[in-house]
Amino acid sequence: MDGRVKVTIRCNQCGEKFILRGRRDKGKVDTGFKQCICSNTDDFEIEELFG
Repeated sequence: MDGRVKVTIRCNQCGEKFILRGRRDKGKVDTGFKQCICSNTDDFEIEELFG
C-alpha cells in the first residue's frame, strides 16, 4: 500500500496539531515536517489517518 497518506502530528510540548499529507516509504511516512511552531523538533505523537 504505497502512495500518499494523511497523518496527524501533535506536539507533546505545546499541544499544537498539524494535519499533513505524506508519502509512505519503506514502512515510514515522510511528510517533510521538521519542527513545531514552539521550536520542538523531536517530541511528537504521529498518527496515520484512514478513510
